[in-house]
Amino acid sequence: MHLLQQLLFAAIAIFAIGLFTKNILQIRRNILLGRDEDLSDNRSTRWKNLLLLALGQKKMFKNPLVALMHLVIYAGFIIINIEVLEIVLDGILGTHRLFFPYLGNLYTFLINFFEILAFGVIVVCVVFLARRNIIKLKRFISKDLNGWPRSDANYILITEIILMCLFLTMNSTDRALQYRGVEHYHSTGSFVFSGMLAPLFAHFSTASLIMLERSCWWLHIIGILAFLNYLPYSKHLHIMLAFPNSYYARLQVPGKMENMQSVQNEVLYAMQPELAPTNAEAHTMKFGAKDIFDLSWKNLLDAYSCTECGRCSAACPANQTGKLLSPRKIMMDTRDRLEAVGKNINLNKTFADDGKNLFSHITTEELRACTTCNACVEQCPVSISPLDIIIQLRRSLIMEDSNAPQEWNTMFGNIENNFAPWKFSPDDRDKWTEELNN
Repeated sequence: MHLLQQLLFAAIAIFAIGLFTKNILQIRRNILLGRDEDLSDNRSTRWKNLLLLALGQKKMFKNPLVALMHLVIYAGFIIINIEVLEIVLDGILGTHRLFFPYLGNLYTFLINFFEILAFGVIVVCVVFLARRNIIKLKRFISKDLNGWPRSDANYILITEIILMCLFLTMNSTDRALQYRGVEHYHSTGSFVFSGMLAPLFAHFSTASLIMLERSCWWLHIIGILAFLNYLPYSKHLHIMLAFPNSYYARLQVPGKMENMQSVQNEVLYAMQPELAPTNAEAHTMKFGAKDIFDLSWKNLLDAYSCTECGRCSAACPANQTGKLLSPRKIMMDTRDRLEAVGKNINLNKTFADDGKNLFSHITTEELRACTTCNACVEQCPVSISPLDIIIQLRRSLIMEDSNAPQEWNTMFGNIENNFAPWKFSPDDRDKWTEELNN
């Protein structure tokens, strides 16, 4: 019987890990569809960003109470799942609490710590569910989240509550069986929460207790493996991608725009035609971005790393004054388009033109509303940049499609001819100062 359970556990674990690996490799392939960008400089600063932003959640602590609650969930998710290592080894080897004979009192201390975290996770998840569904904070009821995104957040919180309840119930029934001296159930010492809950199971028969303990054990580990495979389809993929995204964050001065080498080349060739490539070397230049292939891999990593928290949109002056722009939606739309391209490649082995691009998801009105103030980038906990995508899409609209409002065209013309947005000669620019002498 034990051998059959071990084989069943191994089969479930191999299938779950294999499926997760397949999905993660597809996401990696999708990210690498973007154009190349070298972000390998200043490694010490990048490691510092990873430790402070992803691991230490530095930006979250602008709101200490929310940051503390988020830290409880984060720590619970990471630390409690260290216990999964023991569950996996128990499942493969057919043992029970494998680490206890080797760790002794340290084992009791660790499980107590895990239980305190588990209880904290349950409390915080209930609070977060209330903020989303009862209090209804503004950034959580935005139309950006209509449909699946809103449900996804609730599913995650409910799943975490269930997993933590299973963990505490498993320990409580285990402790009740220890009191009865049942074989294989080591006396591990008192656990803070499960020790208090164990008397609730006093009226259960030993067989029922073993059945309940084993059921919680199986449901807990299967739930974790199922959650693992849910991540690639969920906004909670940021649990993993926050680390590389923080490491590869752009390090230049906030708000600095990158010059377009293709435009610089055009100016250079106009001034020095002999440097222009020959017909054999020439190729059609593209300005800005129309589709995900024109964005960099870092832009696409940003899209997958977005947790849809809405802090960017809450800080966006255009969004807060009723404009159509929402930086969160920009990231969600980019990810949706990237996922559609990925499915296209899965189906056709290579990308088959579907007649769509990023402008099938993102409207011109949204892009024009951006003031490039950089508030969205500043607010993002993991250094995502909706602004960079907006700028590249706007460049495509203006430089590829000549699609700009007349007011913008007038301003561009004035800058080109008069070196200023206003329609008067540069020679007359300082005439207003003459009045100061009168």
